[in-house]
Amino acid sequence: MSTWIIFCNINSQTILFRGARMGVNHFFSALAISVLFLHALFILWVIFGTLLTRSRPILRWLHIVSLVWGMLTELLLWPCPLTVLENWLEATAGVQPYNGGFLLHYLDKLVYPGISSTLLTVAGVIICALNLAFYGRQVWIARYR
Repeated sequence: MSTWIIFCNINSQTILFRGARMGVNHFFSALAISVLFLHALFILWVIFGTLLTRSRPILRWLHIVSLVWGMLTELLLWPCPLTVLENWLEATAGVQPYNGGFLLHYLDKLVYPGISSTLLTVAGVIICALNLAFYGRQVWIARYR
């Protein structure tokens, strides 16, 4: 029987998963970690997706929808479904879920301790707006060629 081991740090708790002996709580913790990584990938997609969408119209439209979604969730304070899912999985696993948004929670812990939610919202909206402006410029140039 093969076993695999994953070390992860969630909410300052080091968690060890062994594939052969994983209980229900560990299963939900592993799912929460998977959603965490998916969430991080989505944010990287929103920030850097413009670099991947050249000459790929379907990806371009998916990125534009992602940008609009990112702006709406920041400006209208909509809960992100990935954050809700991650918090539910953590609570089901017996881990205290974090309060607030994904970006504020993890950037505060990892990169910018004490960053205000307003500054983070403004930065996120600016990044999304710059990406949308880039797409608008591409349309403008293509239209007048």
